[in-house]
Order: sequence, then C-alpha cells, then structure tokens
Amino acid sequence: MTPTATLQDCPSQTAEQRQAVSAQALAAADAKPTPSNLNVVDSRAFRQALGHFPTGVAIVTTRCPDGRAVGLTINSFTSLSLEPPLVMWSLVNHSPSLEIFENCSHFAINVISQEQVPVALGFANSQVKDKFSLVSHVDGEEGVPLLDDCVATFVCENYRQHEGGDHTLFIGRVVRHTTLTEHEPAVFHRGRFANLTTPSGDR
Repeated sequence: MTPTATLQDCPSQTAEQRQAVSAQALAAADAKPTPSNLNVVDSRAFRQALGHFPTGVAIVTTRCPDGRAVGLTINSFTSLSLEPPLVMWSLVNHSPSLEIFENCSHFAINVISQEQVPVALGFANSQVKDKFSLVSHVDGEEGVPLLDDCVATFVCENYRQHEGGDHTLFIGRVVRHTTLTEHEPAVFHRGRFANLTTPSGDR
C-alpha cells in the first residue's frame, strides 16, 4: 500500500486489518493538538483586552455563621434573568472568602457611587482589617450588611454556583432591591476608575 492509499484502495484487506488501521488513525488524530485544547491566548494580553469593557463596581457583602461581616470589591456583577430575578458575579478560586460565600444563605450586591471609590479600594485591600469601618451600614432582614448611599443594592438568596475556570460563578435570586438615582455610579475601565458623564435630564 502506498503512503497516499486509503482503506478503499485496498480491497484485499480483511475486516480485522481495516479495523486495526482505523484504530491507529483515530489514535493519531486524538494525539494531534486542536484549537480547542491549545492555550493560544496570552493571559496578560487577554486581561488587558477585557479591561476595555467598562463596568460598574460593587461590594458584595455577607455574614459568617459566627457573626463576622465579610465584604469584597468586584466588577464582575451582571444581570442574568428577569423571571425569576437573577443576577450573577464571580470570585477567583484562590480567594480566602470563597468558602464563606459558597456556604452563606444570602449576600448583597452594593453598587457603589463615584463618591464611594475610596471605600471600594479599601474593601479590595487585604491589608485593611476592619473594612466595614470605612462606610456606614445596616443589617438587612437576612442579617447581611447593606452599605449606605449606594446607587443600587440587591439582596440575594444564594441560588446557584457553577465552576467557571479559575473562578466560581455565583447566581443570586434577588429578594429585594433599592436605588438612589441622585448618585452617579463608579465606573472601572482599563484598570482604573473613570467618571461617567450623564447629560442633564437623561437619568
């Protein structure tokens, strides 16, 4: 058989021989890298590209079984569904707060205003021990800390969790929400906070 011959070119082959050749061909195909299993994306460049998408900024809060308040700054918050009312955010798997959020019954998404950027920076800083001293807050009905003066607050049941690569996706079922329309939201773009300019009368 010549190197360019196919199974159909060799009618004298037995069924067993054809099956053996087919098995070898499949094994060779499996061994070849395909676009789906090649890491062709540079992680740093990918992160920088994602940064070109402006996002809002929120502080997610909950409370541990021992009563300790926990909060962290995110820009991964997004709406997911209207019926039922679902929102989603993600947390990197090596976060020391991951297990706390995995096991809590409720959490709150506190969407911060431009005036609260220093608060968001504090909640993102692991060196700040008492983060909740940076902002006034009250406990909601579920015992979850709710930050004052946020542009929007969503109190959520910890509805679903899913694996998302090096992050865990948290889906919250919104049980109540509030808004303050007189505040401008904080915006994160290309690795830094930016101002959102809203023309008068467009709110």
